[in-house]
Amino acid sequence: MKFVDEYRDAGLVRRLAEETSRLAGRRELTFMEVCGTHTMSIFRNGIRVLLPATLRLLSGPGCPICVTPNRYLDQAIALSRLPGITITTFGDMMRVPGSTSSLERERAVGRDIRVVYSPLDALELARRNPSREIVFLGVGFETTSPGVAAAVQLAGSRHLSNISFLVAHKVIPPAMRALIEGGVAIDGFLCPGHVSVITGSKPYEFLARDYGHPCVVAGFEAADVLEAILMLVRQAIAGEAAVEIQYRRAVTQEGNKEAQRLLNSTFDTVDSEWRGIGSIPESGLSLRAELKGLDAAEKFEVEVEPTLEPKGCRCGEVLQGRITPNTCPLFETACTPENPVGSCMVSSEGTCAAWYRYARMPGDCL
Repeated sequence: MKFVDEYRDAGLVRRLAEETSRLAGRRELTFMEVCGTHTMSIFRNGIRVLLPATLRLLSGPGCPICVTPNRYLDQAIALSRLPGITITTFGDMMRVPGSTSSLERERAVGRDIRVVYSPLDALELARRNPSREIVFLGVGFETTSPGVAAAVQLAGSRHLSNISFLVAHKVIPPAMRALIEGGVAIDGFLCPGHVSVITGSKPYEFLARDYGHPCVVAGFEAADVLEAILMLVRQAIAGEAAVEIQYRRAVTQEGNKEAQRLLNSTFDTVDSEWRGIGSIPESGLSLRAELKGLDAAEKFEVEVEPTLEPKGCRCGEVLQGRITPNTCPLFETACTPENPVGSCMVSSEGTCAAWYRYARMPGDCL
């Protein structure tokens, strides 16, 4: 705990901010974080106000709930309407809008939709209720996908025939490539800490090697983020591009080999749809062929309604760092945390939710 507290020290935060400002000077630099927890840390700690105006921080597609497309929500909602089915999900999926409904609304009209804290809870529910079909909604990046993979493997080994998984897991590095190739103008990446505990730092090396973008894997305390930004500034000024690890107390180059083995034995990498961005090659995970009996999409035939995007919502552009939330015409008017129109306003890690909660306060940090 003491080691973590060092990164919350106000004096260290001040020194890192001053050194970053001194070193950056008037040089215009733009860095992007692709982790929702980084987004919240930056807003909550007022990090933008500590940096020179010429150093911009953009929020990318770092919130897994935000990038899950409407089609997936619509499919989950259609499954919930089948007799004998119980949907299990993490709580932050409940209020995400689909095309015409949400899981929260469906539960309000009597669908059996339950919030769980672990995919293992869904396995226990299946064991206790053999007459019902239990469907777990597998959503998230490399942080949560190993836990779902473990549950899939356990379901198979325990011969639980009444559980299946509707998988929409995504992997971060291909999305970072897509942003660069899509023309988003940035000078470096703050790479996600939680994801990198699993993957290690090696998956980002192509960003430095092929595109000349500095990368730093960062922790989540205020000093973590500022130290990582300082490391990016040093690389940019020196004209260098490398992958560095600021979050050394949790992340290595190689990552968690056992978690990686579990992922590889459970999932195949596939092209995947990202809300507001489109299909990104090799950016998603799908259950391997030998596990398709546990795939809810294969197990149940449902008619999924035509996908509709919320009119006027600019979540896709927010997720790509092309606009800031306050330039969306729905922000703070039609779209609020109490009445979200787009997914970026739902999750606690969503950029729009962060803006709404922190950027409207006295001493606006933007």
